[in-house]
Amino acid sequence: MATNAYADRYLKNQKQTNFKTATNMKKGLVTAMFLLFCHIGFSQEIGVRFGDVVGNNVAVDAIFNTGEFNRVHADVSFGNGVGVEALWDFLYKPFKIGDVEGFKWYVGAGVSTLIDNPFLLGASAEGGIEYTFAKVPISLSGDWRPTLYILDDFGFHGGGCGFNARYVFGKSKK
Repeated sequence: MATNAYADRYLKNQKQTNFKTATNMKKGLVTAMFLLFCHIGFSQEIGVRFGDVVGNNVAVDAIFNTGEFNRVHADVSFGNGVGVEALWDFLYKPFKIGDVEGFKWYVGAGVSTLIDNPFLLGASAEGGIEYTFAKVPISLSGDWRPTLYILDDFGFHGGGCGFNARYVFGKSKK
């Protein structure tokens, strides 16, 4: 009888410890999301992303320029948990198709997380093409984001394709 009481107490303490760790981790991620939302107020582009978005299929999408040819691309999605992606597009270059200007290609990498059960944390890559209209402040893009999840479950997800539509702040009309 004493052995069972000891085992029950041990399991109860173990569950409380696991719950506290998970709660603290979730609080930290919610704080990071809050800071991301505060930063969205300073974004250069904001819109929506449709497609495969960390556990969901629609996200708030924002771009923060960090230089002439690089930027941070961030998404926050809600639905099946809360998904957050922050990717640094270290290559962001213009190109032309015939006489049509306004196209850019980009490549980057960053972190992706899903706050849900199970909790997921991973490293994502990103590659895509973007078109910004010359006479209206709208940007459209399509990209692919493969992700290697390392927490809570290890695995590769290669289906992260999406379409982005964003309003471009401060773009002068020609």
